[in-house]
Amino acid sequence: MTAAAILLAAGQGTRMKSALPKTLHPLAGRPMVRHLLAAVEQAFDRAVVVVGPDMPALEKAAAPHPTVVQRERLGTGHAALQAMPLLEGFAGDVAVLYADNALISAATMHKLRAARAKAGLALLAMRPADPAKYGRVLTDGTGAVTRIVEYADATDEQRAVGLCNAGVVCAAAPDLLRWLGQVRNDNRQGEYYLTDVVAIAAAEGMRVVAVEAPEAELRGINSRAELAEAEAEVQHGLRRAAMENGATLIQPESVTLSHDTVLGRDVTIGPNVVFAPGVTVEDEVEIRPFSHLEGCVVRRGAVIGPFARLRPGTVVGPSAHVGNFVELKAAVLGEGAKANHLTYLGDAEIGARANIGAGTITCNYDGVNKHRTVIGEGAFIGSDTALVAPVTVGARAITAAGSVITEGVPDDAMAIARGRQVNKEGRGFKGKKPGR
Repeated sequence: MTAAAILLAAGQGTRMKSALPKTLHPLAGRPMVRHLLAAVEQAFDRAVVVVGPDMPALEKAAAPHPTVVQRERLGTGHAALQAMPLLEGFAGDVAVLYADNALISAATMHKLRAARAKAGLALLAMRPADPAKYGRVLTDGTGAVTRIVEYADATDEQRAVGLCNAGVVCAAAPDLLRWLGQVRNDNRQGEYYLTDVVAIAAAEGMRVVAVEAPEAELRGINSRAELAEAEAEVQHGLRRAAMENGATLIQPESVTLSHDTVLGRDVTIGPNVVFAPGVTVEDEVEIRPFSHLEGCVVRRGAVIGPFARLRPGTVVGPSAHVGNFVELKAAVLGEGAKANHLTYLGDAEIGARANIGAGTITCNYDGVNKHRTVIGEGAFIGSDTALVAPVTVGARAITAAGSVITEGVPDDAMAIARGRQVNKEGRGFKGKKPGR
C-alpha cells in the first residue's frame, strides 16, 4: 500500500533565538528538514511539508516536495489539516511527523507503517531518561493506547507515566482527515492538538498502538543546546560507520564529518580534521591533523596536511601531496604532484609530478573575473613564485625563486622574472647600532 508523510515545519523556533527557521538549522552539514526528508523518502511514497508564512528558504529546502503554508499558528492538529487538501483522493496511509524530530530513521518509520497495518492508528513513543514536559501516552490493561495527555494538562499521576509521546501518528488518510476535523481547542493553550486524534480514534473503537523507539531518534530539537546534543549524536553515528567501513580515525571524537562524507578503506584521519559537505576520499589516503576539506575529491594514496585546506572544486590526484598551510580552490593536482608548504593554488591545473615550491601563489582574480593557471607535467615552480593568470607553465619547465610570471613559459624552459639585485657597499650597520 502507498503511504504519504506530512512534515510539520511551521514553527518559528523562538527558543533558537534566530532569524533562520528552526528546521533550517544544520546537522552534519544539511538542514534538519532535509535530514528527516531523506529518511521519509526511504519509507514513504510522497511527502508534504507544512511551513509558516514568509519562509521561502524553507520551501526551497523542501523541494521537490510540495509545501503548504499554515497562515495562523493554531496548533499541530490545525497544521496537519492544512496539508490534507494536497492529499485529496489519497486512500493510503498518512503519517504526520515533526520536522524538528530530525533524527527519526527510515527503519523506525517502516516499523510505524507495519504497526499501522495491524491497527487503526499507530504512533511513536519513547521512554526518555528525563521525561521533562513531554506528553504522556496512556494505555489500558491490554496495552492499547487510550489517549495522550499534554504535560500542561496532565495530573500528577499522569505525569508519573514513563511512556512519552513523540508526536508522530500514522493512520489511513480518510480516517485521519475525519479525526482532525473533530479536534477541539478546549485546553489550556487554546490550540488544536494533533495528539487528540488518539482519543477520538479510541472512542470510535479503533485499536491504537504505540511503537517504542530510542530517545536519540525521537528527541525534539528546539534550542541551540538541543541542536548541539543532536549534532553530537549524528557525529557519533557517522564516525562509527566510517570506522566500520575500514577508515582509521586516530582521535574519533575530534573529527567532524558531514552527512555525505565518503571515506574509502585504509584511509587514516588525524585529529581535528573537518569534512564539510561534498567530500569523497578514496582508499589509502592520509589526512593529517587540523585539515579542512569541502566539496573536493582526494584520489587513492594522496597525503593531505597537516593544516591544509581543500575548497570546492578541488581534485587531488593519486599519490599527490598537499602539505601544511596549503590552500587549493577549484584546482586539479595531478598524480604524484606536490605542494608541500605555504601555497595558494586557485583555479589551477597542476600536471603530474609537478613540484610547487613554498610560498607559491596563483594570482587568479583580477577584481572582476577569475582566470586559470596551467602547470605542465614535471614542472618545478620555485619558492615565492607569483603566477599571474591566465598563464601556462610548460612541461618540465622551471621558474626561478621569487619570480612574477606574467607570460607563458615553454616546455623545458627556465623563467626568471625578478628585479636585478644591487649591492650598496658601506650602507650596512658597520659602526652603528641597529634601530628597532
